Amino acid sequence: MATSSLKQQSSGEIKAGSRNSSVSEYDSSVPPIDSSKTKLVRHIPSDIDDELIRTGESLQQSMFAGESTPANYQIPRYPIQEKETRAYFERRLSTSIVPGPGGHKSGVNPATIGFHDLITSIEPEPIQAFLDVEEECDQLPDFQRISITGEDTSGVPFKDLQSASKMLVRALMLREKYMALSHQSFPRVTSRFLETLEGNESFGSIRNAVEKPVTLEENIKIMVYDEDSSSSATPEPSEFTMSSTEVIPIENPIHPPPATGDPFKVRFLSSANYIFKFHKGVMSVYPDQESADQDKPFDWPHSNLEEFINDQNMMFALISDGPLKSFCYRRLCYLSHKYQLHVILNELKESAAQRDVPHRDFYNVHKVDTHVHASSGMNQKHLLRFIKKTMKNSKDDVVFKNKDGKLLTLAEVFKSMNLTPYDLNVDMLDVHADRNTFHRFDKFNAKYNPVGESRLREVFMKTDNHIEGLYFAKVTKEVMEDLEESKYQNAEFRLSIYGRSINEWDKLARWAIKHQMYSPNVRWMIQLPRLYDVYSANKLCESFQDFITNIFQPLFEVTNDPRSHPELHSFLNHISGFDSVDDESKSEHVMMNKDSPLPSDWTSPENPPYTYYLYYMFANIVVLNNFRRMRGLSQFVLRPHCGEAGNVTHLVSGFMLAESIAHGLVLRKVPVLQYLYYLSQIGIAMSPLSNNSLFLNYHRNPLPEYFNRGLNVSLSTDDPLQFHFTKEPLMEEYSIAAQVWKLSTCDMCEIARNSVLQSGFSHEVKKHWLGLFYRLEGTAGNDVSRTNVPDIRVAYRYDTLVDEFICIRRGFKGPDFLDASSVDP
Repeated sequence: MATSSLKQQSSGEIKAGSRNSSVSEYDSSVPPIDSSKTKLVRHIPSDIDDELIRTGESLQQSMFAGESTPANYQIPRYPIQEKETRAYFERRLSTSIVPGPGGHKSGVNPATIGFHDLITSIEPEPIQAFLDVEEECDQLPDFQRISITGEDTSGVPFKDLQSASKMLVRALMLREKYMALSHQSFPRVTSRFLETLEGNESFGSIRNAVEKPVTLEENIKIMVYDEDSSSSATPEPSEFTMSSTEVIPIENPIHPPPATGDPFKVRFLSSANYIFKFHKGVMSVYPDQESADQDKPFDWPHSNLEEFINDQNMMFALISDGPLKSFCYRRLCYLSHKYQLHVILNELKESAAQRDVPHRDFYNVHKVDTHVHASSGMNQKHLLRFIKKTMKNSKDDVVFKNKDGKLLTLAEVFKSMNLTPYDLNVDMLDVHADRNTFHRFDKFNAKYNPVGESRLREVFMKTDNHIEGLYFAKVTKEVMEDLEESKYQNAEFRLSIYGRSINEWDKLARWAIKHQMYSPNVRWMIQLPRLYDVYSANKLCESFQDFITNIFQPLFEVTNDPRSHPELHSFLNHISGFDSVDDESKSEHVMMNKDSPLPSDWTSPENPPYTYYLYYMFANIVVLNNFRRMRGLSQFVLRPHCGEAGNVTHLVSGFMLAESIAHGLVLRKVPVLQYLYYLSQIGIAMSPLSNNSLFLNYHRNPLPEYFNRGLNVSLSTDDPLQFHFTKEPLMEEYSIAAQVWKLSTCDMCEIARNSVLQSGFSHEVKKHWLGLFYRLEGTAGNDVSRTNVPDIRVAYRYDTLVDEFICIRRGFKGPDFLDASSVDP
């Protein structure tokens, strides 16, 4: 193993005009993405796409004509090399080339004849070419790169490498297909890697990974909105017809301009008058009644249950394959050790690079709490103070209706519990998790009831109660004010839709708009508890189809005619996506397979398995996103709780269907899936303090291991009410992690950057927080003046990921294939 000061860059380039409208832009996405519609075409070839590919290849060849990558010895890095190079050009410019008496060149010191003749005997490159090379190399961050040389660097027999590579590529193509169907994000570098497997194109780090666009036109070519952007305010192409010589304005403050006016005031489209109905658990949309009678819905890409089952079974076979498990485990260990070497060699340089950035440190880089539940978004002391303050100022408010139909004031509610505000303290509230909640999710759920009384939870922590969620709105707005005061802390709060009634969406939207539940630091997520068995036992749902209908039918109705649910139409613009929540450790007595009943036939009181819930959520989101995209409305992503406990099949479903997940603890037991999550850069919102109280002791948490290997992890709080003590729970999470795992400032800033990329904040907001070019690959997508993540760290992560793809590509192409991008200089 050796270190080299520069890693040769490949000439691979993103093809101009190759972006299309298959994957939703960063209003709802996380890492830098590329459109994935072409990946659907890869399974169903099209002449149009072949023509586009040929056009892109010709553009690529023309862009790189005459370019060459410098060898290591051409790069001025060390003082002696700089000195000798400078002396060489000085001699070339200042001495005469006419031979003098005695056969020596005039003006040359005889003492230097041998060295001079040696240099001039080699045909020198033009000075301008040398300066161009020097300028290009100067754009690369200066750090010690780690390279493994030799014909085969995988560490396994080539036959095993071939088999593993083909299986990994198949799995990546599966994920790409499902992300394209649902308009969710897929990493651009992974998409580019899969594209190169179709032909003999080389694959490696692309040029714009180290070179930032300098004109507005260049930026637009890479970053322009697609038609499928989840932003409802997609700019028209005519707005971007600007001169190529116009330089991008540098006035791009790190904070977006403050919003003015009513945030819930939106444009109402006229009714589309489409027909829609459920078919086998998934909504179908028809242009008119005649099409509905003939069962001819819109020809949108959609999921297929039988195909999903087959793909799932294939994934089960992959994660159980012995040689593949060994290969992935070896690669993960290699990634861990490579990161340790990187830290040893470059930690001081990373720290120095951070110190060179003015007015930026960990405290004032934007970070997002990517997984937090609104009903427990405050800490216990905050809730106690709010209850006491409300009891003092509003004790005569009628707040509760008991089982007998009697209305009770807040004072009467406290009296019925034999409580006074003076008696209340944090210990009496008993909302904090302790050692008794470990592996006891039932006891943890009971902690949501202050003083063990569901009445107080009903009054203070619900949106749908007798006072229409007034107190919950007030305490949540106080939490949002704390976030705004901090300026750099943001959150994605989860609100619940249970699926018990078809009116839940309207009630939630009415609550949000009535109480103006908006903050520039907050986005909303909708969590769907997996409680069908409870609803069935209480006769609230006759079949699982009722559960699906209650959740998705109002969303299709408001998309078809926004005026049918005006408040919901306004509120949906502030929602990023859907979450699926419940205790994953519950045993599942049935598996989803070809024999599983359809939702309309699932009348058993038994709860469907996790995969069943996730598939039908995903399938309906696919249709909904296509419908809303056609109408020019915002779209949604799927970001479920996944892998906190329970069966590994949950993580298989998450890999195939979810843009990102929360928890992911079980990944530590499944090397194949963990490696696939790394290659796909799937976001993982981890909550070590929450896990410490429920499922996994803090020192055993895999977060530092995931982070070292390069998985896309972020820190989140989950439930500050149960797990945190301070006014800033997210900072508490970061501080404990930094102390226990000895994270550096660079590490914490990288995790914070990951959290912004994973979040559902809009593309415009992310441009302010991360920089104009944040969607580009490599260091070109990093603005250290905003993220405080040194280019050294970003370059290491990017180069390492590209190296893994090159290793897989070598195995996929076979022993006779020679990839120029994989040849060491």
